[in-house]
This record gives sequence, C-alpha cells and structure tokens, in this order.
Amino acid sequence: IVAVLGLWAIWSEALPAFGVLREVTLWEQLVDVAGERRLVATTLADVLTAVIIGLVTLVAARRLPTLLAIVLLQRLDISPASLYTATTLSRYAIAGVGGVLAIGQIGIRWSQVQWLVPALGLGIGFGLQEIVANFVSGLIILFDRPIRVGDVVTVGDANGVVTRIHIRATTIRTWDRCELLVPNKEFITSRLLNWSLSDQITRIAIHVGVSYGSNVQEAMSLMSAAAVESRRILDEPRPFVTFDGFGDNALSLTLRCFVGRIDDRLDAINEL
Repeated sequence: IVAVLGLWAIWSEALPAFGVLREVTLWEQLVDVAGERRLVATTLADVLTAVIIGLVTLVAARRLPTLLAIVLLQRLDISPASLYTATTLSRYAIAGVGGVLAIGQIGIRWSQVQWLVPALGLGIGFGLQEIVANFVSGLIILFDRPIRVGDVVTVGDANGVVTRIHIRATTIRTWDRCELLVPNKEFITSRLLNWSLSDQITRIAIHVGVSYGSNVQEAMSLMSAAAVESRRILDEPRPFVTFDGFGDNALSLTLRCFVGRIDDRLDAINEL
C-alpha cells in the first residue's frame, strides 16, 4: 500500500498522459449493449489494465490468505485444519475473481466462450476425468475434512503425516521423511485409515509367550504392572491383559493399553 501511494504521489502529474493509450485500438468486436449491436474497441489501456489486475491477483492470492490466517487466529479459537481450509478456499476465490475481472477487461464475454463448455465436456470424457475427479475430491476434502493437515494417515501401504492439501493431490510425509503425493480421488473413493481424525488416543498390543508350567497369573500381573508404571500409558481406558491361547511352545498372553499421542506409540511399545 505504501509503495502504491508513493508511486501515485510521484507520477500523479504524469498520469493524464497515459490517456493516450486509450487511443491505441488493438481489436474491435460486436457486443450487445441495451439490446443493440455495437462495435466496441479493446485498447492498449484495457490490455495493460488486465495485466495489472492479473499481477495484483497473483500477489493477493499469495499474501491475503496469510493475512486472513493472522486475523482468524487473533479473533477466533480456530483449529489449524479449519484455518488451512479457510486460507485455501480464499486463495481459490481470489484467483477466480481476479481471472474473471482480467478477461472481462479485455472484452471477453460469456457469449464468446460458452463453446468451451461442450469442448470441456468432450475433453473430460476422453482424458480429463481423472483431473476433474481429483479437483472435485480436493474440494470435498476441504469441506468435509476426512483428512486435515497434521493428521496421521495410512494410505495403501504408506504411513505418514498430511502436510499439504493441493487442488490435485495431497502431500504426505512418511516416517522416512519422504514426501508421497497421493491423488485426492484416493481419499474419497478408497479405504483410508486416519489415526487422528477425532483424537490421537490409540491402542497398542504387546504379545508375550510364557512357557508351559509357568505361573500365568503372576505373568499377567507383571505385564499389567509394567503398563501402570509407564508414564506414556493412559490410566483411562485402563490397560488389561488377556490369555489368548495355547501355542506350540508357549502360552500366549497379550497386554492391551492406550497411549494419548501417536508420537508415543513406538516409545511405549519399546518400553513395555
């Protein structure tokens, strides 16, 4: 804003001279104005204005969502996932409005581009259905939120954390710090395991084999005590031990308990 005001102050006296750009006609076209067919010219000033609108839209699409995030964080108690959805949708809206204003400035009307609708339908039928499906799925993800940025998910044989949700694909950072790009359609049409959709409490199971002739009750008590003593294990739901069966070489026991965070799973299993 300061830069724009500064340029205006410096060049204000010279701005009327740019009116000569309206005298440079690039092309003319017939349009309906109040029911009459008139010849409307598109000038060099119109094209330059469209370029300026495009540049402003590009900057606004990058910067305004960040400003919106700051305002929302100051005014509302909003979750990071909701904040990401709001900023992403605002970025799409700014880009759409700016694009419409830019093409309208150079004289492109709906009547001139309506032929693109059947052409787009033909393109979708032949080869763009996957792109459109991923775009629509991305919108469904942003509104319905089956996954959110920061969620721990399992997709196929890959586990990781959702880091970005884009218009075509979602980025998942695996535990090996690799970034996996998954088409948005996969999250809508396929089975998805979200470890932290409603909360991060998950259950772990420790399988133990004790030899035949051992004191099973004492073994179960020791396993239960180990869970109670661990600071990573939740008191509620309470941990419990079950006898699962007679193995070939051992009696099978299982300790089942709960951790409050996904990040504690491996450490808790190792400690137990």
